[in-house]
Amino acid sequence: MNAPLNHPLPLLDLDVMRTFVAIAETGSFTTAATAVFRTPSAVSMQIKKLEDILGRSVFSRDARSVTLTADGEMLLGYARRMLAINREAVSKFIVPDISGVVRIGSPDDYGERVLPHVLKRFAQSHPSIAVDVIIDQSGNLRRRMDDRELDLTLVTKSPKNPMIGAEVLLTEPIVWAGARGGCAYMKEPLPVSIWEEGCAWRAGALEALGREGRNYRVAYMSAHTAGQRAAIMADLAVAPLPKSFLNSEMVELTAKDGLPDMGTYSLAMFVTQDASAPVKAAADHIRATFEVYAETGRW
Repeated sequence: MNAPLNHPLPLLDLDVMRTFVAIAETGSFTTAATAVFRTPSAVSMQIKKLEDILGRSVFSRDARSVTLTADGEMLLGYARRMLAINREAVSKFIVPDISGVVRIGSPDDYGERVLPHVLKRFAQSHPSIAVDVIIDQSGNLRRRMDDRELDLTLVTKSPKNPMIGAEVLLTEPIVWAGARGGCAYMKEPLPVSIWEEGCAWRAGALEALGREGRNYRVAYMSAHTAGQRAAIMADLAVAPLPKSFLNSEMVELTAKDGLPDMGTYSLAMFVTQDASAPVKAAADHIRATFEVYAETGRW
C-alpha cells in the first residue's frame, strides 16, 4: 500500500517495533511475549496492526514456526535502527553517563555461547563502557580474580565445591553426549573426550565411570568446546556436557546405553568487592541475561 506523497505517512510505534524484533529473534510469539512483558494475544494484535499499517505480511506462520517474509526481513533492519536511535537519544537524558573499562572472565564454553549476546546488549545500553574479555579455565579465572586482574568472572563449579562468595546464575544436569546414530558408546574400553585438569565436568565424569566400574580410555582431550564437539560428532568419543549444550547432531546417552549419571553443575559469578559503577552495571546485565534464559530457555 503506497500512500500519496502529499498524504502524511503513518508513524510506526516503537513498542510494536520492539515486539516485532523480539519475534524475529526468538522465532516465537509466545517467547517474544515474555521478553516484552505482554500476553501472546496482545503481541498478536500488535503485529496485526503493524501489518495493517504497512499493507504487507511481515511473518509467515505455520503450526510449528514463525519466519520473516521478504518484507519482514527488510523491516527488521529499519526496526533495529529505530530502536537503537531511541536508546541512544533517551540514554542521553535519563541514563547516567557511565564510562570506564570492565575486565570480564569466562570459561571457553560460555564465552562462545553466552557472552556474544551479553556483550551486544550491554554495548547498546552502556556504549561508553569498554569491555576486556579473558577466556580461560575456571581455576585460572579464580586466580586472576584473586590477583585483581579481573573485575568479574564466570566460573563452573560442582555441587561439592562451595566456592565462598560465588553467586550461582544457573544449575543444570551434566549428560553424556554422543554422535546421533553413532556407536562410540558401545566400544570397550569406552573412548572418552574430556577437558584438561581442573574442569568440574571432568572430575564428575571420571568419578562416575569409576563408581560404576566402567572401563574407559581418554581418546581426545581439549580445553575448548569446539574441540569437544568435533570429537563427539566424528563419533571418536563420548563426552560430558551440560544438557543445554547438545545440538541436533548429538544425543544424550543414559543408563540404558551403559553410561552413569553425573549429576549437575553450576555456573557462578564472582564480582570484585570494591566494584566500580561500570562493573556493577555489567554484573547486573549478566544477571538479567540469565534470568531471561531461566524464563524462556533462550539467550
